[in-house]
Amino acid sequence: MNGQAERPETGFSEQEAEDAAGVEGDAESLEGQQATGEASEIDALQARADENWDKYLRAIAELENLRKRASRDVENARKYSLEPFARELLAVRDSLEMGLSAATEADVETLREGSEATLKLLSSTMEQFGIAELNPEGEPFDPEQHEAMMMQPSAETEPGTVLTVYQKGYALNGRLLRPARVVVADSPPAGKDAPETGGN
Repeated sequence: MNGQAERPETGFSEQEAEDAAGVEGDAESLEGQQATGEASEIDALQARADENWDKYLRAIAELENLRKRASRDVENARKYSLEPFARELLAVRDSLEMGLSAATEADVETLREGSEATLKLLSSTMEQFGIAELNPEGEPFDPEQHEAMMMQPSAETEPGTVLTVYQKGYALNGRLLRPARVVVADSPPAGKDAPETGGN
């Protein structure tokens, strides 16, 4: 014994111990870097999630605004779709009122002319807005546009032809508004070529 404390045997040289301590320090540093990196990644993901949430809220608000605007447009279209037709119809009303005002002093012929002018004005307005008159006298009966009120035997007219129009029909741009009410020709009774006239 020389009086100096002996270093316990660890199985590692001094250099190996330093290297092990260095590796341990590197591991701790690496863990710290990983933790810092994970925190940064979480922050980035959170920022992206916040941004997407903000976009979602903006999209929802925009859709709600579009829905309200579309609803207003539909309501206005429903309320004011007849405005052009109503404006043209005012001229017809004016003509009728003038005719009534003049009725106390006008003669029958003048009243007739005034009524014909008003009817012509009304017909023109209706045609302008796609309202067509159905007056099928002499035409083949069409069950999609005509309503048969009765059948009348006729030797002069082919069966299934409209003989008389009780009430005219009307269509709006090809869609039926009201069918024409008509009398339709039928075959004459057997043995009779023409209807009896009642003479001697």
